[in-house]
Amino acid sequence: MDLIIVESPSKAKTISKYLKGKYRVDASGGHIRDLPQKTLGVSVEKNFEPRYVTSPGKEETIKRLAEEAKRADRVYLATDPDREGEAISWHLQTVLGLPEEGENRIEFNEISPRAVEHALQNPRRINYNLVDAQQARRVLDRLVGYKLSPLLNNKIQNGLSAGRVQSVALRLVVEREREILAFVPEEYWTITCDLQDFEKKHAAFHAVLEKCNNKKLKITNKEQADKALKALREGSYVVESVKKTVTKSHAPAPFTTSTLQQDASNKLGLSAPETMLMAQHLYEGIDVEKEGHIAFVTYIRTDSTRVSAEAQAAARDYIAEHYGKEYLPEKPNIYASKKGAQDAHEAIRPIDLARTPESVKKLLDKKHYAVYKLIYERFIASQMAEAVYDAVQADIQNGSYTLRASGKALRFAGFTAVWTEVRPEGSEEETKGLLPPLSEGDRLDCLAIKPEQKFTKPPIRYTDASLVKAMEDKGIGRPSTYASIISVLNKRKYVEKDGKYMKPTEIAYKITDMLMKYFTDIMDVGFTAGMEGRLDEIEDGGKDWHAIIGEFYPPFEKQLRHASTDGDEITDILCPKCGRPMVRKTGKYGKYLACSGYPSCSNIVSESKEEISDVPCPKCGSMMVVKSGRYGKFLACPNYPTCKSTMPFGEKKEDDVLEGICPECGKPTKKLRSRTGKPYYGCSGYPMCKFMSWDMPTGERCPKCGAAIVKSPHGVIKCSDRACGYKKPSEKPSEKQK
Repeated sequence: MDLIIVESPSKAKTISKYLKGKYRVDASGGHIRDLPQKTLGVSVEKNFEPRYVTSPGKEETIKRLAEEAKRADRVYLATDPDREGEAISWHLQTVLGLPEEGENRIEFNEISPRAVEHALQNPRRINYNLVDAQQARRVLDRLVGYKLSPLLNNKIQNGLSAGRVQSVALRLVVEREREILAFVPEEYWTITCDLQDFEKKHAAFHAVLEKCNNKKLKITNKEQADKALKALREGSYVVESVKKTVTKSHAPAPFTTSTLQQDASNKLGLSAPETMLMAQHLYEGIDVEKEGHIAFVTYIRTDSTRVSAEAQAAARDYIAEHYGKEYLPEKPNIYASKKGAQDAHEAIRPIDLARTPESVKKLLDKKHYAVYKLIYERFIASQMAEAVYDAVQADIQNGSYTLRASGKALRFAGFTAVWTEVRPEGSEEETKGLLPPLSEGDRLDCLAIKPEQKFTKPPIRYTDASLVKAMEDKGIGRPSTYASIISVLNKRKYVEKDGKYMKPTEIAYKITDMLMKYFTDIMDVGFTAGMEGRLDEIEDGGKDWHAIIGEFYPPFEKQLRHASTDGDEITDILCPKCGRPMVRKTGKYGKYLACSGYPSCSNIVSESKEEISDVPCPKCGSMMVVKSGRYGKFLACPNYPTCKSTMPFGEKKEDDVLEGICPECGKPTKKLRSRTGKPYYGCSGYPMCKFMSWDMPTGERCPKCGAAIVKSPHGVIKCSDRACGYKKPSEKPSEKQK
């Protein structure tokens, strides 16, 4: 039997159902190999070659897949149809020992019986250009993240991370917040008149003051407003011109990854990571009552607006049947993808139009249903005719002032019968009805004049939707990375949510400012977008990925050296280990001295005045010094890093509290505190006797296992070995004994 390997168990379950037992289908659970977690894993000296290791926890998966591959007549690699999916297939091919030039790679844009069968009939070789493009991205991101993150930790605080795309996205959020903080509101006035024809045959309508002496009028204070109001009250209103037009609104393109995330945020209130999780489930398949595992939508990581001819024809049939032929455009709607889009996949659409949102509403939970309905309706709307509006614009003269009234009414719904566009944030647009019949020269009555003082508003903070749009517009990242970038910004607490808006935290300013100071290229939006173009060149087969990394790394390394040594000061103090001059550096805990011979000599000495304890180092005998860490005070050897010995900080000797007896040597034990503040007992004969216990030792041994007998804080005398379970009978007389 042939074997098909996919990434996700859910996807495997869906495909297995469609193939009805003809093939064995198994899942790798994503990547089985990657760069090591705790080392760089990239050989800078050897042309940036990556060193791949088995991903943690994937040993059993590899063993299982290898055994299945040996038994299989043929192995097909059916990972996702993108760069990352291609790289996963390559890793599987390598680890499982499949032939390098074997035609074992299959791909499909949707998980449907027809698509899977077609893919099985058309296997191909691994596309090594796609693999190399993914390798380049992985190596590039590893070099940037692995080199920048320690710098941030040393200069600012522990637990920080930087990323090639993540840091640029954070810059956008920080700069927007600074624009808001620096914003100075400007006063302006609007004047609206309620007008009606002189003979009062028609309903009243609104007109807004626009011009004075045929020039655009901007009223910036009350004095100017009062002057205009006086003239308007004293003058008469006459219709100067009436312009009637028919306007059309074109249907929106079907969803890409970016536009799906934006609309799901604006219409459903879902975050980008939430949206992608729901969409991933709909793509891989969901258990449906009575029908088993079913996939609902096509591949969800795409920046293309293209749809297949078959899907387009199915949509037109659906529209003609459910809405009428007048809702069909003469020619099918075709949408141009944005410049730089990878057009390998279709736009996101439903697989089967017979599965209407109404028919699956009871089968899906609320969020899955909402995302599916959004995708379904957007695809149907994308193939419908334009909406048609009647529009009227009238200019009304009052002396030197001109007012404008406009109205708009829907003549033909077109795609709006299915889809309503979301108004841009901050937009004051509203759908207005048509104006009453007006003709040039008509005299009008003014029923009311409404002046309103307003102030300009600052830029709006980013939401998930607007940040995704900004990243897409600026060419930062790729569709598959938007949600993960936003997830990292939230997880690392670089941003906090104020309702649906992103507000940078204090640490975000520090990170952005430091990276902007030393790494202008990496933090430059244009540079980051340009790098995406270079990665595309690798995919197209015209560029060696090693060369692109080779061009990037030397300037980056130079910037890195400058950032790490900026502010260093060479002193006349000689290194006690090698005799070279010491360099005064500044770290997150203050100033310290480091040997100028680094890395051959890595000696460092603190410049802070430290308290010397009366406790000798158990390893080298030097008197230990008192230091402060995240959990409070502790003792450390002054000869660090030659000697790295540390000890808990207890009370001074004269104040030592002696409680308990050491079962090892019979000496009293001292009650001490760990670095986290937790009490424990240590032998007073330390370092000759290193006995320690969380509970007070009694000096006795367990009659069952020989371990120390201890007394708990609750007075229970028991064996210190939990596995033993021995407890000493209570010495208090029972009620019966009394």
